[in-house]
Amino acid sequence: MKAEILDGKRVAAEIRAEVAKSVEQFVASGAPAPCLTAVLVGEDPASQVYVRNKARACEKAGIEGRTHRLPVDAGQKELLALVNELNTDANVNGILVQLPLPAGHDYDEREILDAIDPLKDVDAFSPINVGLLMQGRPRFLPCTPHGIVQLLHRSGISTSAKKVCVIGRSEIVGKPMAMMLAQKSGSCGPDVANATVTLAHSRTADLAATCRDADILIAAVGRPKMITGDMIKPDAVVIDVGINRVDDKLVGDVDFDAAADIASAITPVPGGVGPLTIAMLLHNTLMAAKLQTGR
Repeated sequence: MKAEILDGKRVAAEIRAEVAKSVEQFVASGAPAPCLTAVLVGEDPASQVYVRNKARACEKAGIEGRTHRLPVDAGQKELLALVNELNTDANVNGILVQLPLPAGHDYDEREILDAIDPLKDVDAFSPINVGLLMQGRPRFLPCTPHGIVQLLHRSGISTSAKKVCVIGRSEIVGKPMAMMLAQKSGSCGPDVANATVTLAHSRTADLAATCRDADILIAAVGRPKMITGDMIKPDAVVIDVGINRVDDKLVGDVDFDAAADIASAITPVPGGVGPLTIAMLLHNTLMAAKLQTGR
């Protein structure tokens, strides 16, 4: 293996320490501790783990973490009512609805996410926040793409004038990732922007050739080991967003062993991108509290 391992845990720990220090200063100025409220519907084990991890991360950063639990048979109307209640609660700065919602119910996820106050939309899913991002004047940045930008920046990897291929066109990762790297500047300056970005997906003709043309490859498709070694340009940087469970083992969207012999740098799974998502959620929660208090 020749590739440098990009340590997402280390970078996430740096960011969380910075957020904790900023929260301490925010509270010392006379403001209440920022509050992040998660809404969890049903008893899905993975969702419960995610919410519990977020609550622990909040506590370590000095942020108040709350969880509202609704039964699995809670309907659209009940969930919307809770979101509206949290919107009007001045003590709540950030709201996130844990996805996916339980299967077998007629939930309209888009309607629920749209109902969240854009000033409390710390996941950056609101059409208002997405629109601001598209215009290059973001309020909140989506947590996973922003975490990747921070990882690249803090690892000394520039995207400026580079060819970047983002595989996957989700609203959560793929689309905002492509837009952030194509901007003239961003949260980490012009050096982690100004890329020539290709947004590839399952319908891309000759996907392997498209991937091989990239200096930086970001895989976010949700298919275990879909990106094989022959799809990677020698010395490319590989960012693996995927987290897939295969035979009780977590693997990414990239065939790690094959890719690590070809790439110059690569993120592991687990321990790569995952920890950064929660770190940037804490960052957004503090930002939301500052915006809402005018501090």
